[in-house]
Amino acid sequence: MANLINLPTFKDDRGILTVLDSHLDFEVKRIYYIYKACAKRGGHRHKKNRQAVICLNGSCEIFVNDGKSKKTFTLNKNNQCLILDSTDWHTMDKFSKDSYLLVLASEKYDVNDYIDEEYK
Repeated sequence: MANLINLPTFKDDRGILTVLDSHLDFEVKRIYYIYKACAKRGGHRHKKNRQAVICLNGSCEIFVNDGKSKKTFTLNKNNQCLILDSTDWHTMDKFSKDSYLLVLASEKYDVNDYIDEEYK
């Protein structure tokens, strides 16, 4: 099942620094971001790809079904990181107008890695 973690954040008179380093147990091979989203995204799981998802601005909800349990995560702080296992069927929805969703993936894009069917 997906895991929501709080990333270490450091604040001083120079600004705010949030760090994601040893929290990932995979090498990042692909980075993309979603913004101005006006529809539900995702609707799949993967054979191999794992993902780390951070809402850098605004908010959104991510629904996860791992075949055993279902849970909805609200991402509304830029120091929250949702780690998705490859087997986590997920959708991203309810994006605020100002949301920027950053995704770090363990694999490069491969259409054959996608499984569209949700668990029953």
